Amino acid sequence: MRLTTKGRFAVTAMLDLAMHAQNGAVKLNDISERQNISLSYLEQLFGKLRRARLVDSIRGPGGGYVLAADAGQISIAQIITAAEDKLDATQCSSKANCHNGTPCLTHDLWENLNRTINQYLSSVTLQSVLSQKDHHSGKVINLTHIN
Repeated sequence: MRLTTKGRFAVTAMLDLAMHAQNGAVKLNDISERQNISLSYLEQLFGKLRRARLVDSIRGPGGGYVLAADAGQISIAQIITAAEDKLDATQCSSKANCHNGTPCLTHDLWENLNRTINQYLSSVTLQSVLSQKDHHSGKVINLTHIN
């Protein structure tokens, strides 16, 4: 998982969507304004998130996006994978990335790091990030799937 702007923005946008889901479908324009992410960039990201079945789109007046599952069921790893296409922090996920197609001296080290990062991000959900954030502010948010 080479965490690029695309992955960070996808996580930020999904957290924003989760925070505002109680009010129904959320418009990308509202996320754009709140998070200072360009609307066209969000449209691209949400196309990927929709194809990954992490969000559903609602058309028509009052339309926008909703989470496709409870915030506690959507992991940060799923979001990053949807946005980035793969989760490889070190770019050493295959022998082809090493010298002459054979594993480099540090290949196992980087493979283990990738596995650890992936396991961690797979264990962190939108709900847990928001709960942690709200723990610091004293607020308690319990997000449930709204449909």
